[in-house]
Amino acid sequence: MQTVILAAGEGTRMRPLTATRPKPMLPIGDRPLVAHTADAAVKAGASTLVLVVGYEGDQLRAYFGDEYAGVPVEYAVQERQRGTADAVRAAREALDDAPFVVLNGDDIYDADSLAELYDAAPAVGAHEVEDPRPYGVFDVTNGTVKTVVEKPEDPPSNRVNVGAYAFPAKAQEWLDVSESERGEREITDVLARVVAEREVRAVDVSFWLGVGRPWELLAANEWFLDGIDRRIEGDVDPAAELRGPVVVEEGATVDAGVVVEGPALIRSDATIGPNAYVRAKTVIGDGATIGHGVEVKNSVLMTGATAGHLSYVGDSVLGREVNFGAGTVVANLRHDDGTVRLRVKGEMTDTGRRKFGVVVGDGAKTGINTSLNAGVKLGADARTGPGETVTRDIDTEY
Repeated sequence: MQTVILAAGEGTRMRPLTATRPKPMLPIGDRPLVAHTADAAVKAGASTLVLVVGYEGDQLRAYFGDEYAGVPVEYAVQERQRGTADAVRAAREALDDAPFVVLNGDDIYDADSLAELYDAAPAVGAHEVEDPRPYGVFDVTNGTVKTVVEKPEDPPSNRVNVGAYAFPAKAQEWLDVSESERGEREITDVLARVVAEREVRAVDVSFWLGVGRPWELLAANEWFLDGIDRRIEGDVDPAAELRGPVVVEEGATVDAGVVVEGPALIRSDATIGPNAYVRAKTVIGDGATIGHGVEVKNSVLMTGATAGHLSYVGDSVLGREVNFGAGTVVANLRHDDGTVRLRVKGEMTDTGRRKFGVVVGDGAKTGINTSLNAGVKLGADARTGPGETVTRDIDTEY
């Protein structure tokens, strides 16, 4: 079935990580976030992928090309980000007069559940959560969707909308919806029309992870690492110790005295050690460097990032070409044992995590012996001085 993947947004809640790339191109393990969505769609039965691009769209074009995993790829451009219905409307010319699936390009889905969604069209993906109030919630009777209610105080169920829709062909004519109160053209208004005129099945999605904020990016990488098997292709010194499911890709180097606890992924051309400690749930990106006496735990270091020596990085996300000066230490735990808060679009937001470190934009650099407080963000190309203690965000709009 033809499948539209929405990947045009800026991802402002991910800033500063999206200052130079679209959110769907942020790395989850060994490939971009949107590639996981595309992989699930292909496994579920997608016949064509139509990627709706906008912000930094050339990066998606360069990655996917004209074909992905044997499936043709087409592109539609959403010139202005005016909502999800507007994004699908931009893709309309690329669609045949046939049923079609719409997926969010920043969500991770279980492929088996999507296959059931494809077979059940018209249908929507529904996932059970403990607290549905922050989501769009389905009112379901005998497996059929009656209504969808946005962020209700009194939810009709605990089955929430995961942004996965199998629409009838007729829905292509219903995409010209009015703007909502927040000034966007919403795909849920299209869904309401489909529900009014068709019997729409609610398909249970057994696994779903929305990735909209930095700590959710960390959670997505944790999910990826939980599924890896041990694979050693790079150069590992005999005096290094790899424990459990560790992947060392071809071209990577693990020096003497290094301990790596799995699950962990060390990507091509990365260099680890000597005498470094890479703890579980860590992704070391292409060409990244972890030097002498550095400890890294439950973190993502993107392409070319460097923690050269005598530093600690915990529960953090470091962008491309970040450079931590010697002795840089990340705090990842509040003394009062409360959950760490992070500024998102100008508002302090609870990460829900007892342990969370820092978010660092591409090209940022710290001076030697810098201390970074839990929940701090450093913007792209930000700088700290030697011995600086950072308790507030630096050079970042968000």
